[in-house]
Amino acid sequence: MSEAKFLESSWLAQLKTEFEQPYMQQLKAFFRQEKAAGKRILPDSINWFSAFDSTPFNDVKVVILGQDPYPTVGHAHGLCFSVQPNVKPLPKSLLNINKELLDDCGVDNSHTGYLVPWAEQGVLLLNAVLTVEAGAANSHQGKGWEVFTDAVIKALNEHHDHLVFVLWGSYAQKKGVMIDHNKHTIISGVHPSPLSAYRGFFGSKPFSAINEDLLAHGKSSIDWQLPH
Repeated sequence: MSEAKFLESSWLAQLKTEFEQPYMQQLKAFFRQEKAAGKRILPDSINWFSAFDSTPFNDVKVVILGQDPYPTVGHAHGLCFSVQPNVKPLPKSLLNINKELLDDCGVDNSHTGYLVPWAEQGVLLLNAVLTVEAGAANSHQGKGWEVFTDAVIKALNEHHDHLVFVLWGSYAQKKGVMIDHNKHTIISGVHPSPLSAYRGFFGSKPFSAINEDLLAHGKSSIDWQLPH
């Protein structure tokens, strides 16, 4: 798959054989079919692997797992839950993340949803599915991306120690079976979606828990405050 050339070098070293697998060829054929049908794929292909660019393999300390990109044109840019600069209003899940962060750590990020500064500190913001059809949430599920992101999690699980995996919602929690619970920390809870956030996401204090775990294992904490 020619898209391999977009993958950051330390990640490519871990995942290069994935691009030779049949599922990846099937995924590529699916994209050709979608484009031929005039469908718009989000984010732009140059951003499909942006999460890996922002957080090289050896820099990962935390993994926050999302489901698939925002289906609204101009929002998604390859990092889960993050939107491009100047997007207003923020998506509702991100508003709820900001609300919990304010309650948990006193950090007010209501001014932006651009989460790249988190990624640059070692927070891999990974969607299980890396693309979506514009206007059609979950439209690329089951097309092959899940196999690729399984390989990502397996590589992290094997080659790192004491990562913090944040699994919000049942979709993300399915990935938990690939993670060694004796080697890594799992923070599992309700998804921040407005459909579910009031069932336990609010008040769960995940951001302080992440930093407590990092510090306990001799790693630097995450500065959750996003610049103005």
